[in-house]
Amino acid sequence: MTTHTATNPSYDQLPIIDLSAADRGPQARALLHAQLHSAAHDVGFFQLVGHGVTRAETDALVSAMRAFFALPAADRLALDNVNSPHFRGYTRTGDERTQGARDWRDQLDIGAERPAHVPAPGEPAYWWLQGPNQWPAALPELRTAALAWIDRLSGVAGRLLHELLAAIGAPADFYDPVFGASAHPHLKLVRYPGSAGDGTHQGVGAHKDYGFLTLLLQDTVGGLQVQREDGLFHDVPPLEGAFVVNLGELLEVATNGYLIATNHRVVSPPGATERFSVPFFYNPRLDARVEPLPFPHATTAPGITDDPANPLFAEYGYNELKGKLRAHPLVAERHHADLLSPA
Repeated sequence: MTTHTATNPSYDQLPIIDLSAADRGPQARALLHAQLHSAAHDVGFFQLVGHGVTRAETDALVSAMRAFFALPAADRLALDNVNSPHFRGYTRTGDERTQGARDWRDQLDIGAERPAHVPAPGEPAYWWLQGPNQWPAALPELRTAALAWIDRLSGVAGRLLHELLAAIGAPADFYDPVFGASAHPHLKLVRYPGSAGDGTHQGVGAHKDYGFLTLLLQDTVGGLQVQREDGLFHDVPPLEGAFVVNLGELLEVATNGYLIATNHRVVSPPGATERFSVPFFYNPRLDARVEPLPFPHATTAPGITDDPANPLFAEYGYNELKGKLRAHPLVAERHHADLLSPA
């Protein structure tokens, strides 16, 4: 097996992957696969270019997002996610938690637009995560842009996942059955309003994502940091036209640790500087059971990171529900007190 070890690693930038190379013939695709293999096995993060998403598509979403955060506070609070048992809607600055500490940002959580699925007796509680979004009546273009973005990035992420699996010698379509029309994508529109007045700088605390892939659109302000091989958190300089991609815990579990989900965080911008970002989470069906991936390197996989405080479940929906209950305690207390562990 070839090892992918840098003797003097540079942390100035993540690996840059050009997805369009998949269409430029066997030699270019082979190089793409080598780069993807290394980035996913060694780092768990990379910058994605050549994805085909146009500047016009990006501008439509960003302008609608900025218009949303420019709405009067009362209009945003009308969409308070505390009113949604499905964890959809607006979260006020400081109301979300990571590792028990507040995140200094406000955001709008959006998923696939589907009717509520209230779990029947005997059904898994994770079906609460399916339900309608909350939209601002004064801004109809936000709904159009956000749902179009979910569809567009689902296509990009699906193509990327195929190339990534092929890159490590696995069947490219192995996980197609757990996605499809019932997949559970998740989009956040996020604003970091600057540093908290009490001197804390946690925009969002260190964490790993729990799906398959995350594609992040970040602005030019910066603040995203990734934990690298030296154990330290390093800045991710914004790259025009690129998505920052990271692997979620499901891929680490599926490959028994050969592909890695990496800790990352956001440091609040200084003073009153605003930062905007749009993370898109490519997640399977809530009831998906993620089977181990058959691939040639499976025998050399090191095993998954074992965190007793963060157990991973076979069905994806339980992992997301666990995360939502921790991240949104106000929603959990109002709608799901029966699912919370006793203190």
